[in-house]
Amino acid sequence: MKYLIAYFKKRSFVLLLICSVCIFYHLYFLCLVTLEQPEDLFYLDFLIFVFLVCVGIWDFLRFKKLHRNLDFLLSQDTVIWQPDFSFEYADLLEHDARIYQQQYQDLYEAHCDLQDYFTKWCHEVKLPLSAARLMQERISNPVLRADMKLQLEKINQYLNTALVGCKIQSHLYDLQMKRVNLADCVRTSIHNQQFFLIQKHFELDIEYNDLSVYTDKEWLVYILDQLISNAVKYTEGPPLLKIRMFSEGQRILLTVEDHGEGIQPADIRRIFDKGYTGQNHHNGRYRSTGMGLYMTAQMIEKLGHRIQAESEPGIYTRFTITFSDSRDYFYLT
Repeated sequence: MKYLIAYFKKRSFVLLLICSVCIFYHLYFLCLVTLEQPEDLFYLDFLIFVFLVCVGIWDFLRFKKLHRNLDFLLSQDTVIWQPDFSFEYADLLEHDARIYQQQYQDLYEAHCDLQDYFTKWCHEVKLPLSAARLMQERISNPVLRADMKLQLEKINQYLNTALVGCKIQSHLYDLQMKRVNLADCVRTSIHNQQFFLIQKHFELDIEYNDLSVYTDKEWLVYILDQLISNAVKYTEGPPLLKIRMFSEGQRILLTVEDHGEGIQPADIRRIFDKGYTGQNHHNGRYRSTGMGLYMTAQMIEKLGHRIQAESEPGIYTRFTITFSDSRDYFYLT
């Protein structure tokens, strides 16, 4: 039915023109023939009607076949245009396609240059940051020394986040997918966050198991850094970080749980959205960019894993990462 409606809309002018011409000639010949012998005129009208119906059916079937093919092509995720396609304005289409391709290439190169510059800048900043770390150890005032170390650790954490963000956006970065020990990744992340965990007097409840998964170790450690950093940032009451790793059928699960403020039910479905900060940010209690969990979700997707969150406000927040056997997906053995 939709093709019939589309056909009448497309051919409405032609159909109206044909009907007008037929009515005009019918009236013209009606004036020429005598009223006693109109059968010849009606017979001619019948022949013309049958001819037009046959032509209309043939044209409609061609129209339907063409648009069915177009609907099928539009439903695919591949380029439709082929060099052997021929129609009246093919040269104009090819010209515009070349222009758009060149503009896209220019924008892509500019983006890559900016990304390379930013990555280089982050690496260069690490040198004076390391020097500042050594200098803060020479501060005699213990309170000032502790405050200075806190700020330097935050700067280092932000730089690492920026570097990983550049890698996520880059199409040139290759995932180093291989079999890694899950406990080693957890230990590395705990070591990275040890300053903040010690500062907030966190109690660690970690059950290490000898489990291995196929993933990129650097990215997985960064994901754990983000989850642990959020646990430190939003802690309330007795600070506790609970990490579990276990197998469940063909899958391996890793849970990171804290007993902090929790996530509001209205926010739980949107915490992985880009720039979403939730009600805590709007209340002015915490400073958040909404990028940490967004990048975490992007990395989880590229690694072929799954992540989900559950929370009871004021009681706990638990993130669960599910690892499946992705060797076939990444052509690993």
